[in-house]
Amino acid sequence: MNAEEFATQCKRLGLNPADFREKFSHASGHGGQNVNKVATAVELMHVPTGLSVKVQDSRFQGMNRALARERLLAQFAADRERRRLERAAAVSKSRRQRAKRSKATKRKMVEGKRHRAEIKQNRRVKT
Repeated sequence: MNAEEFATQCKRLGLNPADFREKFSHASGHGGQNVNKVATAVELMHVPTGLSVKVQDSRFQGMNRALARERLLAQFAADRERRRLERAAAVSKSRRQRAKRSKATKRKMVEGKRHRAEIKQNRRVKT
């Protein structure tokens, strides 16, 4: 993901590209002398939220940078979707709680309660 695509995605999510900080460091693991000499690991942080991601999957800084951008924006998108679903669930729950029962459901419930009361009444008589 290049800088232009990143800026476009940030706008779509309502984020400011200037709020992101990149930090480069030496990676660890496979890559031989390259990872020891070149700062290929990328840490991308969104300063206002403190959300960050560190990528050192590739031997190339540019590729790690693109992956970091994609992953961080994916986290934001997933978080936004999670919040949207939670709001929808809260609205749906509220609607269900306020809904009135149908006459048939009320009748069935009252019949069940009367039946239960009869069972309890019969117990008292026996003892």
